[in-house]
Amino acid sequence: MKKFSTQILALAVSLSATLGAVAMAQSTPPLEIAKDAPDRYVVVKGDTLWDISGRFLQKPWRWPEIWQLNREQIKDPHWIYPGDVVYLDQSGASPRLRLGRRVGGGSSADAAGGAGGLPTERLSPRVRSQPLDREAIPTIRSTDIEAFLNRPLVVDEQGLKSHPRIVGTQEGRVNITRGELAYVRGIADSSVTDWYVYRSAKPLLDPDTRKPIAYEAMFVGTAKFERGGDPATVRIVGNTEEIGVGDRLMPAERAMPTNYVPRPPEGSVDGRIVSVYRGVTQVGRNNVVAVNVGKGAGIEIGNVLAIKHRGNVVTDREAAKSEKVKLPDESVGHLLVFRVFDKIAYGLVMDASQPIAVGDVVSNP
Repeated sequence: MKKFSTQILALAVSLSATLGAVAMAQSTPPLEIAKDAPDRYVVVKGDTLWDISGRFLQKPWRWPEIWQLNREQIKDPHWIYPGDVVYLDQSGASPRLRLGRRVGGGSSADAAGGAGGLPTERLSPRVRSQPLDREAIPTIRSTDIEAFLNRPLVVDEQGLKSHPRIVGTQEGRVNITRGELAYVRGIADSSVTDWYVYRSAKPLLDPDTRKPIAYEAMFVGTAKFERGGDPATVRIVGNTEEIGVGDRLMPAERAMPTNYVPRPPEGSVDGRIVSVYRGVTQVGRNNVVAVNVGKGAGIEIGNVLAIKHRGNVVTDREAAKSEKVKLPDESVGHLLVFRVFDKIAYGLVMDASQPIAVGDVVSNP
């Protein structure tokens, strides 16, 4: 009886998974090919995966679908390099992209081979050789986000109180900049040579409750350790703001990768923009925002979120009891998540039809 019950349970789980997969497939709209999408495109230096996807798809974030990547391939995708040829194959039930290469000095048409102008591929082991300085095409341009890959920093309520602090400056100046010295207490490990300098943390507030959900320390510069002691001496080697007494230091972090697959979140997302970096009120394309959904909500690096203006609440005075009616949220853009903390994520605005501001809604695209 126990064995029979186990078999029934396994069958129920299998059936549930199958029905779930069918429902997901039915709820996923078909891929929409971009207007004037080319049959093939030769990748050039300076391209991004987002740019290439936009040549073929109306919705570039559906990149994994048109490449027909599985979950493991999304984690470790086959990277694209300058000189590769991307082909649009519409011979099957759904469109897909395939990858080929130029052969010798021939044209991209020569590389196509195969029926329908598609590349032929021998199913045999092979080694892909390339110059060491040949870099894969990134998801987005690293210059757009490199200043944010390891900063700003989300910290707990105690902020940076336990970290080394600047207690004095060269010649007693109020503020110092690149090339000048600062004197720091609290550096216990003199083997750490490279440091980031942060301003005291400010709370990131929930747009509805106005209560802090996290604390953000603003990056203001970089410093290099010069001499030990109490206080120790560091030299400012770069700064985005003037640096002064009270600013805190943290060891510089290793650069984070910028190559990942853009894709929708696996679960349902309902969040808000809680911060527009550096305090401006509105931003557009290629600006960075913070949202109040992070690892706890299933957000991962590479997730694409839709940005919507919240619909206003209006009064329907023609209704029997003068009803309050909320107007629909209106889509105004998309962001790509590139850094994730427990309750906060940072994203780069990829497109925007209207200015984007704190309080705007983020959800599944």
